[in-house]
Amino acid sequence: MEQAKTEAREQGNIVTRQAVFDLAEEVKKPHIMNNSGNNEWYTPKEYIEAAREVMGDIDYDPATSDMANKIVGAKRYDTIESNGLMSAWHGRVWLNPPYAADLVSQFIGKLKAEVISKRVTEAIVLVNNATETIWFNMLIEIATAFIFPNTRVKFYLPDGKTGTPLQGQAIIYIGANSELFMNVFKRFGWGAYLDRS
Repeated sequence: MEQAKTEAREQGNIVTRQAVFDLAEEVKKPHIMNNSGNNEWYTPKEYIEAAREVMGDIDYDPATSDMANKIVGAKRYDTIESNGLMSAWHGRVWLNPPYAADLVSQFIGKLKAEVISKRVTEAIVLVNNATETIWFNMLIEIATAFIFPNTRVKFYLPDGKTGTPLQGQAIIYIGANSELFMNVFKRFGWGAYLDRS
C-alpha cells in the first residue's frame, strides 16, 4: 500500500499537503503578478483611431516598435533599441507601455514628469487595470478621465496573431478634452471623469 502511494505521489496523482499550501500561496498573489512580462502587445487599430479622434494626431509614442507604429502612426517614436525613457517627450502622446512591472513603473513615472513639465500636452495610455499598484495610482493622479473596457483588449502579437492578457485593461486620458475622450471611448466600456479643479 505504501509503495502504491509513493508511486502515485511521484506521478502527481496524489495531492500532498505541501502542494495545497503552495497553491494557496499562489492564489494570494495579485493577478498582475501572474503576468508573463511579455512586452510585445501591439494596440488594435480601433483604439488608435479613437485616440486620433480625441487628440487629432499622435506626436510621439515612447514605447513601440517599427511594426506596431505601422498602426499607431506616431510622428516620432522610440523602440526598445532607442529607449523612450532616455528621450524628451513632447506634444500628444500615445502610450501602451511595456507590461513588465519594473518597466511600466518607469514609463508611467516618465510620463508624469513630462506632463508636469508641460512638455506633454495630452496623452492617452493603455495599461492593465492594476488599480492596486503604485504606478497605476501615479497615473490616476495626473489623469482627467478613464475608461475600463467591457472586454479584455485583443492585442496583436509580433507573429501576427492576437493575444489577450490575463486581466482587463484601462484607458487613461490626460488633457483638457475629457468630454471628447469619454464620448469617443465609451463605445469600449464605462468610465468616469476625474476632477482636477
